[in-house]
Amino acid sequence: MNASERGVVELILAQDFPGAAELRAQIDFAEVVAQWAEGSVSVDLRVREGAPRSAGVSGVIPVDATVLDTSGSLIGEILLWATDGYLSAIEYAWYGDEPPSVLPEPDLISIEVRS
Repeated sequence: MNASERGVVELILAQDFPGAAELRAQIDFAEVVAQWAEGSVSVDLRVREGAPRSAGVSGVIPVDATVLDTSGSLIGEILLWATDGYLSAIEYAWYGDEPPSVLPEPDLISIEVRS
């Protein structure tokens, strides 16, 4: 993962929820294996061997990561995905006409654990 991808993943996984500790331990083992489309900032991840599995975590990580612009308007959200207990994707869903060309800076992301 590049620094931007890692920063977003670390921000989301800094929250406490069941399985978060194991997912945090996977960060150093995670690598980008594909972009979702040419120019997309959404990517598929693969966790290399040696990382702990996060039992029971599959689908979207239970953290709302909403993206705001510098004026505080909602412009998108980041979804962090896991498959069978391993980090599997970073998705930037945007609310507008033009897709983003970069991931947002962490200070523009509002975080809340879903209950």
